[in-house]
Amino acid sequence: MSRLKACFEALASQGKTALIPFVTAGDPHPDQTVDIMHTLVASGSDVIELGIPFSDPMADGPVIQLADERALEHNTSLTDALAMVKRFRETDQKTPVVLMGYLNPVEVYGYERFAVDAGEVGVDGILTVDLPPEASVEFVGQLKDQNIDAIFLIAPTTTEARVKKIVTAGSGYLYYVSVKGVTGSGSLDVSAVKEKLETIRNSTDLPIAVGFGIKDPESAKAVGAIADGVVVGSALVNIIANNQHDKAALLTQLGEVTRSLSDAI
Repeated sequence: MSRLKACFEALASQGKTALIPFVTAGDPHPDQTVDIMHTLVASGSDVIELGIPFSDPMADGPVIQLADERALEHNTSLTDALAMVKRFRETDQKTPVVLMGYLNPVEVYGYERFAVDAGEVGVDGILTVDLPPEASVEFVGQLKDQNIDAIFLIAPTTTEARVKKIVTAGSGYLYYVSVKGVTGSGSLDVSAVKEKLETIRNSTDLPIAVGFGIKDPESAKAVGAIADGVVVGSALVNIIANNQHDKAALLTQLGEVTRSLSDAI
């Protein structure tokens, strides 16, 4: 059984919702990423989404765009992100790690090579924002060979017919984008999210994580009551930005906010 499947099944058996924080690999410095990952886990995180730095992150708002820029200033690459997961696995064999980013770095790296190397270091899933399921068949097959889940996005505007295509291609969990817009923007409408999740569940038994509009314990609690997972990105990346020159303060504040989110859900 994959780490993601085991994680979601264990949480479901306890009536709990997964907390899934997002941080960018190499932000604020490549030497700090693994410590940040361990801090997130120690503070109640269940799955980690680790962003692959990219120069044109079209789905992301200014907070995560700036995180990518900070990481790219240190030339953080997909190869570096895989090395970070490898170091994380030296002391944590349990927590699922999902790489999240855009297709270009993976395509340049090579689909088959990426699948093999990611499997070797302990990556559990990959979410490529701009890869539609119709174009993913070969890549998804290579990922499955390495026991890596392919995770796809579903938007508020996704039709029911297209949802059925997406859930057939995906595994691990589905990522529902709760707002029409980029990360860190928009106003969260929990009732609308609930209605959409009910529609999606008509087509799949996969866990559904919700992200893009969750900024604090209150919104995390509201979404946690209806979703299988709660993804928080910009709120945590803001902490990294504000404490990028003080590692101790960064880890302390990141831990406190993560714990407050975990307690809320």
